[in-house]
Amino acid sequence: MQIGLIGAGNMARALARGWGRPLVCADPIAGRAQALAAEVGGEALASNVAVAERADVVVLCHKPAQLREVAGELHAHARAVASILAAVPLAKLQAAYPDTPVYRFIPSLPVEVREGAVVQAAGATDDASLDARVSELFSELGTLVVLDDSLVDVAMGLMSCSPAYVALVAEAQVDAGVRRGIPAAAGAELVVQTLAGTAELLRARGYDTVAVRREVTSPGGITARGLAALERAGVRAAFSDALDAVLEERA
Repeated sequence: MQIGLIGAGNMARALARGWGRPLVCADPIAGRAQALAAEVGGEALASNVAVAERADVVVLCHKPAQLREVAGELHAHARAVASILAAVPLAKLQAAYPDTPVYRFIPSLPVEVREGAVVQAAGATDDASLDARVSELFSELGTLVVLDDSLVDVAMGLMSCSPAYVALVAEAQVDAGVRRGIPAAAGAELVVQTLAGTAELLRARGYDTVAVRREVTSPGGITARGLAALERAGVRAAFSDALDAVLEERA
């Protein structure tokens, strides 16, 4: 499929790097689109309409507030539309593109390295073959999870925001090590490699977080003491509050 990107910001760049194939793109900042096309191959085009006319699927990577404006340009030209716009439900996308097959996805930044997760809002068009091809396209980028559209924003709060949360957790661990004398570079390597390995281990164990935690935690041991400190500091409540904050902002 010929991919067309409307917008060439951070998330569009992550998608393009993950797909690793020539594409067409447009962005109000022309230099940004040109840099992206030069990196992954393809062309930066002069307008959104030009992208739609060349692409088999147009991926909306612009700001959510621009939905109506961009749809006004593209609705008569786009063959299929896939949106990654935050907090824009499927019904709103379908209303903006009433005569076009429309799909809703929320990716996370690790799609740049074909890892992480991509959420797809459940729904089908009248073209089963196209549905399969679009889903397959996004599944190239990581684990594809299909959820009811009403749950997509909740999922976004878990996985789309999560790279920043994990980076903060890693940073906090490195800083704690530095405070105790570990060089920052060595601490970062230790922490990040352990995070990566733990993710693989959790996958191998069927995402059983409790089982993995118990394997590491000996009764009365050092990990038990560390976990108790984290619980006292409110780590669970902090992540719960973070999700609530994201969803309240979207309400």
